[in-house]
Amino acid sequence: MVLLGIILGASFLFWSDNPITSDGPPIEFTIQPGSGFKSSMRQIEAAGVPVNPLLMMALAQFKGETARIKAGTYELKPGTTPKRLLEQIVRGEFAQEAVTIIEGWTFRQMRQAIDAHPALKHDTANLSDTELLAKITTDYKQPEGLFYPDTYLFAKNSSDILVYRQAYRAMMKRLDEQWAKRDQNLPYASPYQALIMASIVEKETGRREERTQIAGVFVNRLRVGMLLQTDPTVIYGMGDAYDGRIRKRDLQTDTPHNTYTRAGLPPTPIALPGAESLFAALNPAPTEALYFVSRGDGSSHFSQTLDEHNNAVNKYIRGR
Repeated sequence: MVLLGIILGASFLFWSDNPITSDGPPIEFTIQPGSGFKSSMRQIEAAGVPVNPLLMMALAQFKGETARIKAGTYELKPGTTPKRLLEQIVRGEFAQEAVTIIEGWTFRQMRQAIDAHPALKHDTANLSDTELLAKITTDYKQPEGLFYPDTYLFAKNSSDILVYRQAYRAMMKRLDEQWAKRDQNLPYASPYQALIMASIVEKETGRREERTQIAGVFVNRLRVGMLLQTDPTVIYGMGDAYDGRIRKRDLQTDTPHNTYTRAGLPPTPIALPGAESLFAALNPAPTEALYFVSRGDGSSHFSQTLDEHNNAVNKYIRGR
């Protein structure tokens, strides 16, 4: 009997420490909320995981963890042992998915990416932008610019609200950090105004080395009362009417975001700014430049006077 017990014990340990599967794709399984251990094992077995429910029960009882499993969607990867499987469902190591939000996207583009993600529960699909934002914060009325562009991980079948909340908290954290370290002489009345500036910088250039310079130009314009006259704000204000070209009449058509017709910053951000644009807005380069124009190669020419700027426009835009 003693020898038999030793053999059975050794066999049990051998079973618990050896892979359930050694190859093939991961096997996805879901433990439903409110499931007990026996029910959970039946769900795992029914999903195609080739593990013995009775042995798993014995392993969980031996470790005192039959009451600690967590509902959710998991993946059994090749090489996973019964011990490791038990750890996964006790710790709640759910199957991970990811969604990437790109710097410079509008909130509309962010919603499209989240709405299209097959691993999310789309609880916000029928909500307006205002209704969606109200589920995340009551501090703001418009969602544009409030979400930090990054890659976010989530458990499979999570509510899309969780992604929005992660991105909102990330943006507020970074904005607060930069605001606390700002130059006190910047012409912003609030962190939100700095966020608006960051979104303009984000859309004006893709060159990281120019962002603080461009922020410096716009800060100078605000200080002397010049119109910002930045095309990305006009494009944003045009909405669906923008067809890839901006015409003189578009610059002259007034919208709340048209900085050719309205003084100061627009009422909301125009995009989702990344870390470098946030930094630039709150740490603009010391410069006397009031103008800049694209050289056509992605870089910009900066000018202090209107005459110098007009010469640069003739050179780089009109080709004269």
